[in-house]
Amino acid sequence: MIYCVEDDSSIRELMLYALRASGFTAEGFAEGTAFFEALGREQPRLILLDIMLPGMDGIEILKKIRMNPTTAHIPVILASAKGTEYDKVLGLDLGADDYLAKPFGMMEMVSRIRAVLRRTEPRQDARSLSVGSLRMDDDSHTVTADGKRITLTLKEYELLKLFLEHPGRVFSRDQLLEKIWGTDYLGETRTVDVHIGTLRTKLGPCGDYIRTVRGVGYRLEERL
Repeated sequence: MIYCVEDDSSIRELMLYALRASGFTAEGFAEGTAFFEALGREQPRLILLDIMLPGMDGIEILKKIRMNPTTAHIPVILASAKGTEYDKVLGLDLGADDYLAKPFGMMEMVSRIRAVLRRTEPRQDARSLSVGSLRMDDDSHTVTADGKRITLTLKEYELLKLFLEHPGRVFSRDQLLEKIWGTDYLGETRTVDVHIGTLRTKLGPCGDYIRTVRGVGYRLEERL
């Protein structure tokens, strides 16, 4: 959710339209009171905040956001037609994460939002998949079997990742061909068998995790 605090209804609607068209959910407010009421109900991922507002201006709103421990972490982009260096520096010194000088393009606005979110949102932990003593770190693209690092080709890696994501599920050869090689691949299902064979060999004892389901295909499960 992105909150837009902008008193000009035409600009606010344009901003909301651009955000929603870019895949964000967004809500707009003409002044501070309604904004703070919504903030008490739901915290957004980011706030677009105009400086020149009726009643409480954007600078005062920013101060309140940063002084409240429950909202201090929310990234804020200030927007104002007052594109002077003083306004920009003041806003950034008070804790704004970026500044947009009006008039700005909607593509620039969306790009700035995405850049701020990349900087401020916590990075997810490295994605790890495991069955028994077989482990895959998808962020570093590494595989270990019984603690030993294994080097795989791209297709072998993708096969193993699919199995690790769905332990116990049986995949037919045709399903594996489609998921790993794509619907346009003209090869035969024998390709799957060859790759499964080399994958098992490389995994050593952990290769036994990949079981043949006679007449169907393959599944991965921990050996008992």
